[in-house]
Amino acid sequence: MKVKKFQAVSMSEVMKKVKSELGSEAVVLNTKTLKPGGLFKRFKKDLIEVIAAVDSSASIQREVQSSKSSQALSSNESAASSNEAIMNELKQLRLMMEQNNDHSPGSGKFAAWYKHLIAQELEPELAASIVQHIDDKQWTDNSGQKDGMERLLTEEITKRLNPYPFGHKQLSKTFVHLVGPTGVGKTTTAAKLAAEAVLNKKLNVAFITTDTYRIAAIDQLKTYAKILEVPLEVAYNLEDYELAIEKYKDFDLVLVDTAGRNYLQASYVEELNQLLKINDDSETFLVLSLTSKYLDMRDIYEKFRHIPISKVIFTKEDETSTYGGAINLLVRHKLGVAYLTNGQNVPDDIEEASPNIIARKVTEGYVHA
Repeated sequence: MKVKKFQAVSMSEVMKKVKSELGSEAVVLNTKTLKPGGLFKRFKKDLIEVIAAVDSSASIQREVQSSKSSQALSSNESAASSNEAIMNELKQLRLMMEQNNDHSPGSGKFAAWYKHLIAQELEPELAASIVQHIDDKQWTDNSGQKDGMERLLTEEITKRLNPYPFGHKQLSKTFVHLVGPTGVGKTTTAAKLAAEAVLNKKLNVAFITTDTYRIAAIDQLKTYAKILEVPLEVAYNLEDYELAIEKYKDFDLVLVDTAGRNYLQASYVEELNQLLKINDDSETFLVLSLTSKYLDMRDIYEKFRHIPISKVIFTKEDETSTYGGAINLLVRHKLGVAYLTNGQNVPDDIEEASPNIIARKVTEGYVHA
């Protein structure tokens, strides 16, 4: 672990130095304000001092070897687990030091909003980075003004999400695969997207379902297909699926509803990967529930790493009041969001996502000015 001290006249400047020398993975261990000394101290500005650290493969390896000197690591997974444990200790150290420092994100002018972001289940490093990247003058100008502070935080979170693809205004692909774990609402989401395309955009739409594990899912989709007057094909195997793809290749939009499985098991993901035809005329949306824990969402996404995920669709927005897990996932994996769904009503309870909409979900819940 490389630890270094940095100084500058403002928090934004010192954080630039940290990022420049240690990289974006650096962790802030401590911050404090240094008063100038000497004969001309009245004419000198205060300095912000930051102690930051970043893990290096060499230092991590030394930690692992010292803690397990009599044992060899049995696999790559155990090495990764050891590394993660070391980083967790580093996080705890930083948080403990924050509690005793008036200029850390966990106290002083940063305190209320930092604690709000933590309550929203943002990772501590991300929450600290967000509040610390807002210019000192902006904090001062908006101090005590809830609307102003909320706007600053919303803008900073939006800035983190802006580089990634959001929304789904242009239906440039014919085939849209909806994949994800069981119970997240893939079938209802497919119906909402179909209804929007048929009723509002007057497109030629079809359904394909590969969810042959649940009769109820097929019946549900048949009902939606009948109401919308669109065709539906049930694919029981790869041959059925390929025939359906060929049959609907000239349609404007073909929504493919896949089976919900326990995708923490890699074998199920591999089955899905072998079935789906990923090509230039298709895209895949990973459907996740906002009620899920962040670590579960992260694990699901990582299991799908061999399937090119275009964007995420977050469902059940109306069933939670915490959205930090979504922010963690998007920032960590550089993901965009196509849609948010917030109820069972077809086609109403769905909206196109944007970075600002996602950011406001986190900040608008702040109630203590």
